[in-house]
This record gives sequence, structure tokens and C-alpha cells, in this order.
Amino acid sequence: NDHSEEPTPYIEAIVTYISYVLLAVFGHIRDFLRNKGFEANMIATEPDRTKSFVPLYQNFESFFTRNLYRRIRDCWNRPITTCPGAEFEVMDRDSPDYGWTFRYPGSTTRAVNFGSYNYLGFAESSGYCADAAVAATEMYGCGVGSSRTEVGSLNIHTQLERAMAEYLGTEDAIVFPMGFATNALNMAALVGKGCCILSDELNHSSLVLGSRLTGATIKIFKHNNPADLEAKLREAIVYGQARTRRPFTKILIVVEGVYSMEGSIVRLPEIIALKKRYQAYLYLDEAHSIGALGASGRGVVDYYGCDPRDVDVLMGTFTKSFGGAGGYIAGSSRLVQHVRQSSHSAIYGASMPAPVAAQILTALSILLGRAGPPDEGKRRLRQLSVNAQYMRARLHQLGLIVYGDRDSPVVPFMIFMPGKVAAFARLSLAHGLGIVVVGYPATPIIEARARICLSAAHSLDMIDRSVQVIDKLSRLLRIRYSRRQPPDWTRDRTRAWAEAQLAEFSRPLAPTHVASSANGVALIGA
Repeated sequence: NDHSEEPTPYIEAIVTYISYVLLAVFGHIRDFLRNKGFEANMIATEPDRTKSFVPLYQNFESFFTRNLYRRIRDCWNRPITTCPGAEFEVMDRDSPDYGWTFRYPGSTTRAVNFGSYNYLGFAESSGYCADAAVAATEMYGCGVGSSRTEVGSLNIHTQLERAMAEYLGTEDAIVFPMGFATNALNMAALVGKGCCILSDELNHSSLVLGSRLTGATIKIFKHNNPADLEAKLREAIVYGQARTRRPFTKILIVVEGVYSMEGSIVRLPEIIALKKRYQAYLYLDEAHSIGALGASGRGVVDYYGCDPRDVDVLMGTFTKSFGGAGGYIAGSSRLVQHVRQSSHSAIYGASMPAPVAAQILTALSILLGRAGPPDEGKRRLRQLSVNAQYMRARLHQLGLIVYGDRDSPVVPFMIFMPGKVAAFARLSLAHGLGIVVVGYPATPIIEARARICLSAAHSLDMIDRSVQVIDKLSRLLRIRYSRRQPPDWTRDRTRAWAEAQLAEFSRPLAPTHVASSANGVALIGA
């Protein structure tokens, strides 16, 4: 995988800790001034009738939000006025009171969008997918207001489930209208009390919540570390359940395909080998890898050339590579039938809106070569792969500490200090880059970072212009912390290499339109 991860330099770690200590000291001083009336207190307070209730937030969470996050919250939750494609328009705003409120002058800033998980570029306001969504809206409406088990199951849902099963190489699949809930509300149908869940320490919060709702025993293993996973497997098998020491009825390993904060790719072949050796089950969340990895875009299973049948539960979302919403669970017919009959989300949850299903179904058809210009799916997959490697190589060459694997479409680089995080976010937008910055509590307190999400919609020219801006800002802010030489593979990832990789698809694309059937629904496949 050519994985890259460099430890935090000691000096930067110490300075980062000192920065947070100073911010905390000034925060306590300002709280004191607010309580004594020397400074306007704009903090939301509890009504008298609810003061006896359990507080929604811990004291430190509230303190952190109002004294640290508030001062720089203009760096996040930025409203946009256009489709989140390769570029977007960000609404300009300023704050007269240091982040308590915002004013909007009515102007916008155009920026390259490196903040959306639009891996294959299907987040478009025109083209095949948009036309299919419009046609589905005209026929079915925006929603049915019912669950699948009652009157909310449409033929387009069945088509989508069959298409996903075919695409993934599984026997069956079931789709849900919300990606987060696909994990959080369905895991309880798979495991329960008397079972053991072995979860990667960096798993998404939806997996954490879903694991807790099962009532199973949860054990954490080090991130992407098969050796530690094996130790936890042995421990679970040898010692069994707490107090009774009875063996666990089921052991479920829960991992992600691509970790969106680290840019790392799961070491799937080794985990599958452990799963088989110790007769455990494997739950794979492909939210960030489906459509983004593999020669055919089938995710991390395709990327490593593994057999989909070796993964017991394949889960993924449609919100990223497919430009839609919702999620899926795929696997054996027995598994999917069990989820349909046992999961509260499947029984009581609202069904997916037809326009969303049409968007996803059309994107799938393009990837399968059944819609769109010839080889359009292959072109997008190749463009994303080239963009990811080219951008990662350029950032390594700048001397930044870059995390993740070579082929990951998520490229984080480290900033560390909170003041530099805010400065980079503001200056990058002023120079036309929409880059996400991430800090505590989403990351460890000394590992704040910027995170670039590549898309097939990005051109090489966009990447070159963006690297020039990052080069300028990294010099200004002194964030070239790397003490290592760039990895060997970065030497040949030049602009000429990237153009050569894309030469096969350099011909002009056909006009985007979609054929429609007599009833107004887009024809998305055979």
C-alpha cells in the first residue's frame, strides 16, 4: 500500500500543548469576566424548569465550544450556493462578535472543492444522473411516506438492490435511506448479548453507536494492526465472557475500507486470514472505498482481489461515490433476508426516495458501462486514481507530513497547532481552495490536520494550481514538518506521468443526455 505515517515531532507537539494550555487559561479568564458582568454573556443558558435535567454536554465540552471552537468556527460549516462539484461558490461572511453570530454581505468566493466526498464526480446538477432523478420524481414523487414492509417498496428499490448485488458480486443486498443509520440501527440485528465485537480504534461513530446498541462485549484493537487484532481474538476465545467465562456465541470483526481521517486502507487480506483462522465473522464498512478503490470501483475487496464471499457483511453508503444518499448491506441471501425480517430500521424505517434511488442506479449503470458515454465509468475511476497519487506525491515533495496510503482518495497532511489550523483554513479559501481542516475532538489533540478529498471531477490543472497555493501557504505558516525523504514511488508521479495515464480517455466526451421510457423513468440498464 506504500503507507505513510510520520510521528509528531517533539517540538511541534510541545508547542501545540502549550497553545491549548494558553487558550484554556484565557478561556477561564473570559468566563470569569462574563460571570462578573465585565463582558457580554451570549451563552445559551438552561431554563429554570430544566435545570434539574441531566446536562446535554459535559462541562469541558461546553467550555471548549464557547472559548476555543467559537473563535474559529468560521473555518467550518461554510454555506455554499452551488452544487458541490469540482468547484463551488462559498458564501462570504464575517463576525462582528468573534464567532457568536455571522453577517452575510451577499457576495461569494469561488473555490476548488476539496471538502466533499464526491469521489467519482457524480454530484452534478446536470447530466445522466440528474435527468434520471428528474424522471423518477415525475413518476413517483419525492417520497412515499411509508416503510418498505408496508406500502413504501417501489420497483426502483428492487432494481437498485439487484444492481448492487450484481455490482458487488454478492447474492443479495438491501438498501436504506440513511448511511449513518445503516450501521447504527442494523448491527443489533446481527449480534447481541453473549457476542463479542472487535472494533478498530478509529472506526466511525456510526459503527461505535451501532456496536453499543447491540449489547455485545466490545474490545478495541489498534488501528489497522492485524497483530493486535489476533491478540484480541485469542483473548476473546480463551477467556470468553466476563464473570461466567462462557465462550462467546459469535465474534464479529468490524473495520472500514478507507479511514477518512487517516487516509489509510484496511489490510483486508490479513484480516480475512485471521477471520478464517479463528472462525470469526467480518463486517466491512466500505463507505469511503466503494466506488473509490479497485479496478472496477467495487471497493477494497476489488482493490486487493479478494473474494466477496470471504466478507460476511458488506456495508457501504451512497452519499459519496454515487452522489446520492443512504446505504446498503450486502452478502448472502440468508443474511439479507434476516436483516429484512429482524432489523427495526428495515421494518419501521422510511423507504428511500425514488429520485435518490434513480441517481444511484444511474451512477451504477455508468460504472457497469450500461449508460453514459463509452467507458465513462472507467474514465472516472482512472481519473480518481491518478488524481489521488499525483496530489499525494506533490504534497510529499513539498515536505509536508502526509498520512495514508498511496491509492487512498483522502489525503491528510498535518498542521498540529490550533492557530495555524485557523490561519490555513482562512487563507486557503481566500486563495480559492475549499480544504477541510480537522482538529480536536475529531482527532487527537496534537494531530490537527488539513484533509484533501480528491474527485474524478478535478482536472490536473486544478491540482497544479492548488499545489502552488499550498506551497505558498506551507512556507508562510511553516508547516513543512517532515524530516524524511519523500517515498520512492513519488519520484515518477509527474505531470507527464499523469497525462500518460489519462491519454486513453482524452477524447472528447459525448453530450450528456438520458434516454427515457414511455412512463418517464430513465432507462438505466438491460
